[in-house]
Amino acid sequence: MPELIIPPGLVCGIDEAGRGPLAGPVVAAAVILDAARPISGLNDSKKLSEKKRNELAALIRERAIAWAVAEASIEEIDRLNILHATMLAMQRAVAGLAVAPERALVDGNRCPSLPIPAEAVVKGDGKIASIAAASILAKTVRDAGMLALHAAHPQYGFDRHMGYPTAAHRAALEIHGASPAHRKSFGPVARCLS
Repeated sequence: MPELIIPPGLVCGIDEAGRGPLAGPVVAAAVILDAARPISGLNDSKKLSEKKRNELAALIRERAIAWAVAEASIEEIDRLNILHATMLAMQRAVAGLAVAPERALVDGNRCPSLPIPAEAVVKGDGKIASIAAASILAKTVRDAGMLALHAAHPQYGFDRHMGYPTAAHRAALEIHGASPAHRKSFGPVARCLS
């Protein structure tokens, strides 16, 4: 596994989880890592097992200079669209940091509007340690939220696909229609409502 870069200074990494699913909120995290307290094994959350993500999430919360997780709701996603809702969740995560960062590095090719300089880094969660850490926090928090939604709406199988548009999820939508947890502006859900 490559060693990821920890930029000097108070730099926050930002990433999100849950842009593609048909259900649940979109979750973003912002993390300022402490170079004096390194965390080995950080990587893009999608490349880690659930067990490893959970272990690393605990270490990130313990060792980071600052971290925050925020979300944009299903209603905000439907009202604003998923891109704008994602940017809103990222802004909320940065605003939630207990220590103000000097600049931000954002996974992907777009940056939210922030009061500090921000730079987009394509595939940043595999290159920059603080973005990888944000990716892990966002994913673990979102997955926990989807398990709670599964308890309320077990017929959709959220515990297996986390809201992503798998064949099983689409089949459940056809049978049961949309739940309050579904994003009504997303095509497969909208078709169930028409």
